[in-house]
Amino acid sequence: MKATIQARLDEETQAALDRLVRRHGLKPSEVVREGIRLLDKHHTPPARPRLIGIGMFSSGIGDLATNKKYMEGFGAKGLKRGRRK
Repeated sequence: MKATIQARLDEETQAALDRLVRRHGLKPSEVVREGIRLLDKHHTPPARPRLIGIGMFSSGIGDLATNKKYMEGFGAKGLKRGRRK
């Protein structure tokens, strides 16, 4: 699908467009298309970092992350009355 756009350019922007057309031997529309592609590539947000291990293992326990009963006694091994071993 092709789209036609119109843009009003100030003198400075028109001069820059003219320089790019002469320098690269392109048509004005080619310069504009390339500029849009470059801006899009430059301003695309980076991909979100993935957390390693998320969703890779299944315990079969649906409430493992929210039910406190699974944490009873966790970390107690090796501890004696407030002292760490």
